[in-house]
Amino acid sequence: MGIHDTFRFGSHAMVFNAENKVLLLKRTYGNKGWSLPGGAVDPGETIHQALFRECREELGINVIDPVLTGLYYHRSINTHAAIFRCMISEDAEIILSSEHSDFEWVDIAELSESQQIRAQDALDFQGQVFSRAF
Repeated sequence: MGIHDTFRFGSHAMVFNAENKVLLLKRTYGNKGWSLPGGAVDPGETIHQALFRECREELGINVIDPVLTGLYYHRSINTHAAIFRCMISEDAEIILSSEHSDFEWVDIAELSESQQIRAQDALDFQGQVFSRAF
């Protein structure tokens, strides 16, 4: 099997607050749903560079102490997502880009099933990167 130009790869931040709620952003495009900060890895970019760039663009701040906790394949959209457990400064002021209209801290139980698994993997991380397909 060869390399296909239709394959996508993303880098995303799983940011928790002190109550272990997850930071989600409301998109202004596509299905206008809620998602983690992050996005596509650009050609020539590492997953860390993409994570920092996307979070600066979308949140207006830098994430702190990113730890790669999982790689996840999503069949329905033919993409892999690298998930990093990250922090933001407690006094950080989130300034959304035009790609997002709102942000919210959400209980893990309120997330979709795949997001719940990815969040729990990030919380349970003990040094071995999780790998799952949905």
